[in-house]
Amino acid sequence: MSPKSLKSVLIAPSASFWRSAARALLAACRERSGDAGQRDFADWRVVLPTFAHAQQLKAALNAELGGTFVPPQFFTLSGWLMTLPPLPNVLHGSERLMRLYAELRQHGWLKKLFTARRNTDLLPLAQTLLALSDELTQAMLPALHAAGGDAADLDQRWQHALEQLSPDARKILSDETQLVWSIWKSQLDADDAIAARFAQTLQVAEQASQPMAWISSVAPEPLEQAFLDAYAARQPVLTITLDWRAPALLPTYTVAWPEMVETAVDDGGYAGAPGDRQIDDWALSTELTLCAAQSVEDEAVQGAQMVIDWLQAGKTNLAIVAQDRVVARRIRALLERAQIHVADETGWKLSTTRAASAISAWFDVVTARGETTALLDLLKSPFVLNEAPSDLLHDAQDSVANKSALVMKIELLLRRANVLGEWRTVINALSAAPAEQKAVSLLAQQAAQFSGRKTLRDWIAVTSGTLDALGISSALGADPAGQQILQLLQSIAPPGNDVTQDYAGLFSFPEWRALVNLQLDDTSFISAINDRRVVMLPLNGARLRTFDAVLVVGADADHLPSQPQETLFFANTVRRELGLATRESRQRQQLRDVVELLAMNPQVVLSWQAHKDGEPNPVSPWIQRLQLTLARHAAPALPERRATIAAQSLQPTPSTMPAPAAAQLTPTRLTASAYNSFIACPYQFFARRMLGLASLDELSDLPEKRDYGGWLHEILETYHETLRDQPCPPERREALLVDISKKLFDSVIARNPAALGYYARWQKVIAAYVVWANEHEALGWRFVFGEQAYEKPLPLPDRELTLHGRIDRIDENDEGERAVLDYKTNNLIVLNKKLKDHEDHQLAFYGLLSDRPVAAAHYVALETTKDKVGDVSAPDYDEAQRALAAQITINVQAIASGVGLPANGIESVCQYCDVRGLCRKGAW
Repeated sequence: MSPKSLKSVLIAPSASFWRSAARALLAACRERSGDAGQRDFADWRVVLPTFAHAQQLKAALNAELGGTFVPPQFFTLSGWLMTLPPLPNVLHGSERLMRLYAELRQHGWLKKLFTARRNTDLLPLAQTLLALSDELTQAMLPALHAAGGDAADLDQRWQHALEQLSPDARKILSDETQLVWSIWKSQLDADDAIAARFAQTLQVAEQASQPMAWISSVAPEPLEQAFLDAYAARQPVLTITLDWRAPALLPTYTVAWPEMVETAVDDGGYAGAPGDRQIDDWALSTELTLCAAQSVEDEAVQGAQMVIDWLQAGKTNLAIVAQDRVVARRIRALLERAQIHVADETGWKLSTTRAASAISAWFDVVTARGETTALLDLLKSPFVLNEAPSDLLHDAQDSVANKSALVMKIELLLRRANVLGEWRTVINALSAAPAEQKAVSLLAQQAAQFSGRKTLRDWIAVTSGTLDALGISSALGADPAGQQILQLLQSIAPPGNDVTQDYAGLFSFPEWRALVNLQLDDTSFISAINDRRVVMLPLNGARLRTFDAVLVVGADADHLPSQPQETLFFANTVRRELGLATRESRQRQQLRDVVELLAMNPQVVLSWQAHKDGEPNPVSPWIQRLQLTLARHAAPALPERRATIAAQSLQPTPSTMPAPAAAQLTPTRLTASAYNSFIACPYQFFARRMLGLASLDELSDLPEKRDYGGWLHEILETYHETLRDQPCPPERREALLVDISKKLFDSVIARNPAALGYYARWQKVIAAYVVWANEHEALGWRFVFGEQAYEKPLPLPDRELTLHGRIDRIDENDEGERAVLDYKTNNLIVLNKKLKDHEDHQLAFYGLLSDRPVAAAHYVALETTKDKVGDVSAPDYDEAQRALAAQITINVQAIASGVGLPANGIESVCQYCDVRGLCRKGAW
């Protein structure tokens, strides 16, 4: 190759970079053609970092030439290679990853070495190993190609790199580093994507027929340099990059940050250090200001206000450099609240999108085998069942409302039955709702397919089939992130040209799920960008770009420079000898990115949180060094800037106790518990009984006290009905109650072993209860019936009110008098206090509800006090019934006339109230 075929031009980082690059390109074009007035440059190819840079170069060419001209052909290297026919047998990254993972999981010593508890823990390890392998390929493949495939020199280089380590370090790292080296050598075949890309670039170079210009802010990587050398052997190549030698840089920057200066001697270039020349001007090339915020919110508010101020000042090309993504996201939210769109070029993980949550929810349901909480989360996803078969959902015009009703009914039934999960149990609990049962059955059928071990393509087929059957595919297809997810699933293992070469490794569902999660985490989602007045980007995304103003968020020591990535397996010494990126080289490039940002933009603001967790949080050490340099040379200090936030006067509105009036919602039916709620707190009655608001039943794997009460009601009803219909001697009654209790609790404990504690609790009460029941019978009272539902109208002056409820037990004596008994799982002390407070009207309400007059009413304690149980009688029962009827009449009439219902419950009522968040007690 002729050395003259490859020419390099270095341009100082500044706002005029593209004008200088355009001049250099025009000079090269005209020198080759010999036409000083040339305006047709179509025979040149220009390779740029991104297509966004093409617009800047084209604008610079237009500024230099004016009038009409034919621009060169603009490409990115990736875009250029995409115009070539695809190479056969190149493995997709996911399939390549799973091949390596399948090999790793065969070796138990690897699990032990990396403390992997299960196979899927090796998947991130395989990903790390492939990343290191790709680094080695990018660094060493050109040398290997130049050596004709002889790896002897590379092995020597590898051994030399290891020799740089101390003997102790070499001993510690020997197994890990040897593993990486072995895997890299095994990956160097035609299936490797980087090797295939390198082969394509050499193919392009061999067929070179046009001169080429290469423009970049950084020096070419080894693979790129090999491509440029090969291309230059056939056609002229012009490389244009930034000049990092001291004379090309602002003196202030070279003194503050000498490590970013290129000091190597090259072709007569400057070889001196920054301090070798006399510096008279310490001015900065940009308007650089600092903004020290007091908190995350303060930094976000300041940043958002600065952007708004810049827009109002007429600036139309702004950048937010997101060193601190947390603050940057908050700024974006504040700007969008102000109806200012932010074009996020960084994007966010695809796994954090709503569309990905639908996939994750389905995997959760499959893993948990129909666990109720996971199932409800899945059903509530807007991507699930929206396009399900028409016979699956109820007939309705509004499909969204239709699905919402279906999901709500499923949730209410499962919560009411306290079903925690397991497909068969869930389906059986929905037997009273055929449509809902059919929907869950469909989910169970699809989940059953996610079993056994399958190839990647089989897993793709099963997952795609499920997404279609559940209507998820169509919903994802209508969502930008969802479209990307569907493409990602299909690209995990795309069909090869020869199906006989398809990878046949078998993987379990947990392995398939781990792979999909890994791909979603590693893939970025960038929403469509229409308005580009404000862009959010990483620091390296600002290379070779000029903005009207730039806000750098997170300019503190924690974020600038960025925290170094862990270099697993390879120490920096080894990486340096192998030509891989080191911590120092990464930080040097990041520092150059900072200098380039300052040099190419007229106004830059650096913001950070000056305090974190009550402790001072210093600005980046790079900025401190710049401040020190300015101070040592008596140059003006970096000014501080604070955006002025417009003051807003808010009219205070004191909170008061709510007392809504709703005559139109006057109840027509009333239960004892509802009326007790009214007495305890009228607002609670309004919210729960008149508006119908209620919290959903909590799912619990532990039985609750209400469950215990329900079991005792069932046991005692069976016991007393048996005694009524089949008289039993007193000495055998305890055994009878024990048998009835055992039969019920055996059934309950079989479903929920946690009920054993309640069974033991009841066993301690049985003997005492039988004694009390016999004594009650000896007083002349006989059991008539239990668990009887009643309804009875209560006439009011201008309306009718229906009282309704269920009475636990009715007894009768020889005189025909009746008594109401209500079971309570409390002791006598608590029940006595309940009646003495005169705030409980349940027994009197049952007297009004009965179809026959009731002479007495009792609470029956089902907890022992000194090894005994007993009952508490309601005093002045006839008077209590009359007073309650009058009180109900007055109160219901007051509600109907529009009297307010205040939230005046006492603390014991409010403590466990479901609607306390509505009345907001404590805020007034």
